[in-house]
Amino acid sequence: MAEVGAGWAAGLAALLPGPLRGLPLAEAWFVLLFVVLGLFLLLDGFDFGVGVLFARRSDPAEREQLLAAVGPFWDGNEVWLVVFGGALFAVFPSAYAAVFGRYYLLMFAILAALTLRGLSPELYEQREDDRWRRSWGAAFVVGSAASPFLLGLFVTDWVVGSPGIVSLPGVLGGLAVVSLAVLDGAAFLGLKARGPLRDAATEDGIRAAGGFLVLVVLTLGAGSLAGDAPLRSAVTSPVVVGLVVATVLLVAGYVVSLRRRRYRAAFAATAGVVFAFVAVVGALLYPFVDPRSSLTVTAAAVGSPALELLSVLATLLVPLALLYFVVLYSAFAGPIEAGEGY
Repeated sequence: MAEVGAGWAAGLAALLPGPLRGLPLAEAWFVLLFVVLGLFLLLDGFDFGVGVLFARRSDPAEREQLLAAVGPFWDGNEVWLVVFGGALFAVFPSAYAAVFGRYYLLMFAILAALTLRGLSPELYEQREDDRWRRSWGAAFVVGSAASPFLLGLFVTDWVVGSPGIVSLPGVLGGLAVVSLAVLDGAAFLGLKARGPLRDAATEDGIRAAGGFLVLVVLTLGAGSLAGDAPLRSAVTSPVVVGLVVATVLLVAGYVVSLRRRRYRAAFAATAGVVFAFVAVVGALLYPFVDPRSSLTVTAAAVGSPALELLSVLATLLVPLALLYFVVLYSAFAGPIEAGEGY
């Protein structure tokens, strides 16, 4: 069996392009992993944010506009979460087993929240009974708020290496991601909504931006106290400090853009905030994929032939996925008109 495995690996390596050999592919996949996570937090983040802001609107027509704004996008946006989990499994299987095994109950809770978020708008539209719609509207809000909270809890516990599911840094990180989703959703509604609905979302987004900055600082402080010496050193490293400063500047740009009604600029600033946030997570983890089990990026990665093959496949498939999203967002571009529903 060992000879067969060695022969298969050698044959596979012979089929792969030479320029890939010798490149730091494990590190490149680590970066790609968090780029994909950033895409998910940006794209599904505005779905979550709109769902949270759904609680702020009582007018049925405005609620229908909120559902119509995210209706064409939310199920496609979840693809990036699947890609994130699949890439972690394919490239860093030992880290995948360690992290998901340690937080498997949290994984089920995330899936339950995502299911509730996706199911509730469909059921909301099935009947026009007031009690029915209040119940499923509340379920939509709960699913939309619980999904980013639990994701933030998971990511923070992963970085800190918390042995349990619930920790102070994890709770603060979960609240930070909820705030990030709200400011993302407000920027998205700046592009899709009009009139009082857009104005109300703008004010909510500005408040969420301030809360996000406070929660990020508190999360970093609590994580530094709860983590080990390498994490405390990473929190005060020039890279992380620089990313935090960049985040503050981007949030300031977001607020200014909303106040000046420059909604495209506000959404661009939101994208910057999301990717800066994800970059902080990656910088705090590196050189580990899972600090608690001491699995480094290079040690946790699969062997070179498989890593090279995965890199070739990603080069072919990721552009196709991005093209799909370009077509999707182009097809449903433009504002939601008054009276338009889910």
